Amino acid sequence: MLLPDGSMVFPWQLRLMPASEGTMFAEWFDLWLSLVLPIRTAPVRDRLAGSLIGQCLGDAVGFVVEGYSREICQEYVDEILLTDKAGTIGRSPHAFGQYTDDSQLARTLVESYVACRGFDPGDYARRIAELFTDQRVVGRGRASTAAAIRLAQGVPWQEAGVPAPYAGNGAAMRAAPIGWMFPYRPDAMIQAARDQARITHTDPRAVAGSVVIAGAVALAMRASPGRLKRDAVIDTLARWIRPIEPSFATDLEQLHALLNRDPADAHWLISRAGRKPGDIETGTDRWPSTNDTISAYVVPSVMWSLYSFLRAPEDYWQAVCLAVSGGGDTDTTAAMTGAISGAYLGLSAIPRPLAVRLDDCGTWNFDALCSLVEAFAATRSRS
Repeated sequence: MLLPDGSMVFPWQLRLMPASEGTMFAEWFDLWLSLVLPIRTAPVRDRLAGSLIGQCLGDAVGFVVEGYSREICQEYVDEILLTDKAGTIGRSPHAFGQYTDDSQLARTLVESYVACRGFDPGDYARRIAELFTDQRVVGRGRASTAAAIRLAQGVPWQEAGVPAPYAGNGAAMRAAPIGWMFPYRPDAMIQAARDQARITHTDPRAVAGSVVIAGAVALAMRASPGRLKRDAVIDTLARWIRPIEPSFATDLEQLHALLNRDPADAHWLISRAGRKPGDIETGTDRWPSTNDTISAYVVPSVMWSLYSFLRAPEDYWQAVCLAVSGGGDTDTTAAMTGAISGAYLGLSAIPRPLAVRLDDCGTWNFDALCSLVEAFAATRSRS
């Protein structure tokens, strides 16, 4: 059979792939079944659409309470999202359905891939600069804005990113489509996730966060619904980012135990992940977490997003609601959770009455986003 990169592999070779890679033979057999189904088939397209629509809807849902306390966000989940009132309120001046920079930049990454017939960080960087220059970004982040200004001034994409110690989640929040591009090629996926991250963020933690989200989406697309192996996902992602940022990998491995903890307990621990001992108590924390919310610091926000998905892998809406309940940077955490969950469960698992209301200031609605996925699938099948 042909792998997506054009190389040949035979089914018997899958048995020779080492278990130390974190994937047992049954999982490799699932991979083989996926490979014999071309990307043009409905199930794969459903997952691609599920990832993009899942991200945009999670983003739109979280945007309503972005920056609010955990208590208010939990009330929003209980009294609005988990009732028939879901979708009745937006974030002024926008109606419900508006998504933010998280999904705008992820969508732009897909547009770049289609236009270039492959991942081109230079083209993507140019499109990021244009998006910011044209004032089309909703809820822009500081690091991405600063990088976009430098890009617009002619700074090469390899040099435009904000340096350490700034480690926000701006690169991770848009990384999901990288997982679509290289679902069966970890080395290529990791390199592309690193490259797209350093356009705006060069801190190793921010780069590692990009790899985690892209990698989680890739693993979700490769797994059969109902057969996700949560511990294998955590181990694989930790292994992929250890060469980039060992401390982040160690923090990520805590999810093994945290998945068995009540969300309230897990939230308390995750909200403090990645910080040095004493930072919060001494007031030297660079990423303050008001009322114990999930801040925009990449380590806790990525961990909470992954926790939310792995806690409810078979239910898109429950996973997104859990992400929102964490408070703080809710548009980003729900967007990342939604992208992973959608890639695993597909578009059919996402609430259609809410999804069809997606909108970006009068453009890029549900139908347009689905058309973009179709263009991506067609381009991917030819590349």
